[in-house]
Amino acid sequence: MPKLKTRRAAAKRFRSTGRGKIARRKAFKSHLLEHKSPDKKRHIGKMTLVHETDDARVRGMVPTLKKQK
Repeated sequence: MPKLKTRRAAAKRFRSTGRGKIARRKAFKSHLLEHKSPDKKRHIGKMTLVHETDDARVRGMVPTLKKQK
């Protein structure tokens, strides 16, 4: 059986947590930041988890991510 290839774009955007869940960056932090409050910018700067409905899709794109315990 052939090896699974990793989608390089997805590998740069997602990482695995210690418990095996998938972490991602939040949107809306790349530009147009002048009118956003410091509180909003601080919250969207943090990492969050991928929703469970998208979990299998992301793992298919990045097969090297650690499995959930």
